[in-house]
Amino acid sequence: MDHIYLGIDCGTQGTKALILDSLTGQVLGLGAAPHTLIQGEHGRREQDTEQWLHALHVATRQALDNAGISGQQIQGIGVSGQQHGLVLLDADGNVLRPAKLWCDTESSGENQQLLDWMGGHSGSLERLGLVIAPGYTVSKLLWTRTHHPQVLEQAAHILLPHDYLNFWLTGRYCSEFGDASGTGYFNVRTRQWDLDILSHIDPSGRLEHALPELIEPQQPVGTLRPHVAQLLGINPDAVVSCGGGDNMLGAIGTGNITPGIITMSLGSSGTVYAFNAQPQVSPDASVASFCSSSGGWLPLICTLNLTNATGAVRELLGLSLEAFNHLAGTAPIGADGVSMLPFLNGERVPALPDATGSFQGLTLTNMTQANVCRAALEGTTFGLRYGLDLLRRNGLQSQAIRLVGGGSKSALWRQIVADIMNTPVVCTEQSEAAALGAAIQAAWCANPATETLEALCERCVRLDLSSQAQPDAAHVAAYEQAYQRYREQVDALTE
Repeated sequence: MDHIYLGIDCGTQGTKALILDSLTGQVLGLGAAPHTLIQGEHGRREQDTEQWLHALHVATRQALDNAGISGQQIQGIGVSGQQHGLVLLDADGNVLRPAKLWCDTESSGENQQLLDWMGGHSGSLERLGLVIAPGYTVSKLLWTRTHHPQVLEQAAHILLPHDYLNFWLTGRYCSEFGDASGTGYFNVRTRQWDLDILSHIDPSGRLEHALPELIEPQQPVGTLRPHVAQLLGINPDAVVSCGGGDNMLGAIGTGNITPGIITMSLGSSGTVYAFNAQPQVSPDASVASFCSSSGGWLPLICTLNLTNATGAVRELLGLSLEAFNHLAGTAPIGADGVSMLPFLNGERVPALPDATGSFQGLTLTNMTQANVCRAALEGTTFGLRYGLDLLRRNGLQSQAIRLVGGGSKSALWRQIVADIMNTPVVCTEQSEAAALGAAIQAAWCANPATETLEALCERCVRLDLSSQAQPDAAHVAAYEQAYQRYREQVDALTE
């Protein structure tokens, strides 16, 4: 069998592995292994990279066992990784300190310093094609220079999480345009590194020389290092594709490679993104005009609070997931006037980095568990609607939403999304969209003369028609009123 591929997705909570038969489009096996966070004051969110390697090993072995195949049949590997993380290596390839993650806000002050140096939002847009935000990689570099100067002095390689896993697999230091878009030292229009920003952070030139080589989406990184192939039990000639950020490969894994389709992820954070063939840079600071990992661009918005916020409410009330969904379903649209602003981590969209969460509109008669649960679902979804409106305002076509992430398993939430967005919703059969996208990209990379990405997505991305939700006109009107209430409450915070 010369059409078996492995997709890896290294996320915040764990690593997923997926075995794909690219000829039939069938997913043959899945595996997973968890990660833990290093958390601290001032928004510190870091991870030990050794956990990623261990989890990749465990998840891969699980997926192979579940597929009932030998690793020697694997023809290619693609790696998806959480965006924005900073992995610093010395000249021998050793990791110098734990990786700072996308959700780390400890470098918010440094992000503002860099924004001021570039001339604010307009200066960042003009320079990079997007506005850097807390969590982007660039402020983590300035933070490291300030707080761990000895680490930066030893840094010979600056990598993103998926770049690091590709290095571990192949021994090569490289990156691709999609994941590089989220660093804050990359120009999304020209697809080149911005070296002046790195010189501003460290005038010695060390950071410029530490950058990985940039490669095209269909270029292979290489083949497996012998000891890694032996450890994983995988064919040593398996081609490792360029991989990409989790959102970029989630786009491939949902067939979002042409205009008109929207991918919406209901995970710990929420994302909304769509393919664009041209670098249409948005004047809205909250829209990240990233590159895709399929040869185009991927304008995207990200909310920091989604299932982490609904999960916090569920735990506060001591409810199972089933009980939470049942109670929320018994409350009316608008939750009898109860609103949740779910900004427990601050928020990126709307742009409220210092905000906190709150419930509003509570009275003695409407303060019920059902209304609180409903308000949590609606409040998090309104944040996604806020972002989708920004994308639509910049010309995004939104004919259909393909829903992924843990929240998409809830029929109630799917209907809420369809009604609030006034757009049909459907899930893909394979919920691990980023891992599937990584495997599809590997098949594309390994067979450049015979496979197109379009044909691969048509075979391998399948819609779960039983999950479809159509907007209900009466619900749409009712949600519009509740959404306007949300907007007024957000505006009051901004003022």
